[in-house]
Amino acid sequence: MTTETLQWTPVCLASDILPDTGVCALVEGVHVAIFRVGPTPQFFAIDNVDPKSQASVLSRGLVGSLGERIVVASPLYKNHFDLRSGECLESPEHSVRAHAVRVEGDQVLVALN
Repeated sequence: MTTETLQWTPVCLASDILPDTGVCALVEGVHVAIFRVGPTPQFFAIDNVDPKSQASVLSRGLVGSLGERIVVASPLYKNHFDLRSGECLESPEHSVRAHAVRVEGDQVLVALN
């Protein structure tokens, strides 16, 4: 599926997300965590529900890097999720979905994958 055929949902302004933090949005009934990373902002979106606890908390996790990977650490069980792929580094069976995200002007848009 190309980015042109995705259903894009506006979620917030890019300036609403502080650098190296995340926010949560409800996109088509799905809790999505959107992250702004780095001084030249990159934006990432993954499922917000921690698969181990079933709590909607990943947007509150600590953003950082492990090697070349940009990750968020779950605030509950400290598992690390790759923000590009949604892979759980400690337990791949607990991986989450990564979603398409783009910025138009100052508007952040997310499309579910």
